[in-house]
Amino acid sequence: MSITANTPQVLRRTNLKAVLDVMRGGGTCTGSDLMERTGLTRATVIAVCDDLVRRGWVRELVAERNGAAQKGRPARRFAFNEEAGCVLGLDLGVATVTAQVADLNGNVLGRAAQRIPGKALEATAAVRLETITSTVDRALQEAGLPTTAVLAVGIGVATVVDRHGNIAGGHQLSAMFDLGLQTEVWRDRAWPVLLENDANLAALAERWRGIAQGTDDLAVMLTGERLGAGLIESGRLLHGRNGGAGEVGTLQLVAGVGSRDGIARLARQWGTQALAEGRQTLIRELVGPETNRVSARFVFEAAAREDAVALEILDRIARRMARVIAVLGTFLDPELVVIAGAVAKSAVALLPTINQELPALTDTPPRVEVSQLGDGIVATGAVRLALDYVEENMVSLTPLGQPAVT
Repeated sequence: MSITANTPQVLRRTNLKAVLDVMRGGGTCTGSDLMERTGLTRATVIAVCDDLVRRGWVRELVAERNGAAQKGRPARRFAFNEEAGCVLGLDLGVATVTAQVADLNGNVLGRAAQRIPGKALEATAAVRLETITSTVDRALQEAGLPTTAVLAVGIGVATVVDRHGNIAGGHQLSAMFDLGLQTEVWRDRAWPVLLENDANLAALAERWRGIAQGTDDLAVMLTGERLGAGLIESGRLLHGRNGGAGEVGTLQLVAGVGSRDGIARLARQWGTQALAEGRQTLIRELVGPETNRVSARFVFEAAAREDAVALEILDRIARRMARVIAVLGTFLDPELVVIAGAVAKSAVALLPTINQELPALTDTPPRVEVSQLGDGIVATGAVRLALDYVEENMVSLTPLGQPAVT
């Protein structure tokens, strides 16, 4: 069946999009390839390809003959021009800003990260905005691209974002990120800017580039300082009425959990408590004699060296996380739950206990895995969000170095 439309008003744009959708799948396409996959006639395919070459979205490759015996004109070959522009993916955390520049196939060309100066929770809007814009400029400089190359910007924020891409008021940290990110910050650059919750972007990233590829029902949990989940059901990202899906605020009501504290925070708190109580543990050697302030890294390192106190802390964290995952398993029935974020690599140590506990806590225990995308997962999801926008609106956008085409 043809994937094009017959309405005269939209026929041209529909055909352009149909051919682009095929070409973005990767590789080189001949006219015959495009005819087979779009249902268009040869004349239409060639006309569309010529139009896309003129617009800058497609490159025509130099034709090569397959040996001296070949007669006639070689088939014309076309490929999507991934260098026709770029997208930006930003992760705006409480204390750090991370920016990635990617080409139109999602390959990262430049990256930059900066901490918010001073005490992050006390930073003014002006300080945050300056950090955001300077981080973006550094990433573009590393990529060697001008601001005019940017076709869309995806931004992940550590607060609730509704299904329309607006920061929802009345939530923790919402005021911190309500900075005019879509309207004021880059007004002079005229970039389309899309906002999304950070955990939702982590879910997009995991399904795009992580271990959840091909999985339609999953939950991806950011588990550092606080817990939050991005939920995908039947391949569709869930937001809820006001964007609160996945915020897991009800954890304070769950026995054995009691708060949204994440793995890093719990390891730090319980490790610090152990030192304050004078317990004999390798954590003391790692932290040093001058302070009781423990980082999560020291707890995981001590546990890897079979320290009894550190192993006890990780056991408590794993049992607590099993209850959190059981809640998701009971209410949402995902096939897969991915533990993600900066502590994900260390969280591998929690999996045996989590998997042992789950069957006793829910009749629908999901498979549990640890993300391999590291602390760049939110920025990667933001790149995917921006690419989705470009792919949906490509025929209305202008590639780098090209005049606007109507």
